[in-house]
Amino acid sequence: MLEALEIARKAVEVASEKQAVDILLLDTRDVCSFADYFVICSGESDRQLRAISEEIEHALKKGGVLPHHIEGDVDSGWLLLDFGDVIINIFAPFEREFYQLDKLWSHARPVLRIQ
Repeated sequence: MLEALEIARKAVEVASEKQAVDILLLDTRDVCSFADYFVICSGESDRQLRAISEEIEHALKKGGVLPHHIEGDVDSGWLLLDFGDVIINIFAPFEREFYQLDKLWSHARPVLRIQ
């Protein structure tokens, strides 16, 4: 079974391969009670959002990791994949700007950012 940081890094790797933009990996252990890491990224189209989400799910499933819960859909512009200690947020640009999770979790420690 993969550790939380390995899950988060795999999600970042896959999102990058699928051309996600502004990928952010946050260590939330000191500021969040329900997750150790957040991954936040954006896609430019519905098709890309779906591809990022599906590929992350597929890659982690191969590693024996299944999501506890999935929320949202491409039509909402925000997909949330809950892997327990790792929460992955995939946004369309407008929704990312609107919800501003980057600012909401600004006290978390950035581990990695790919712009």
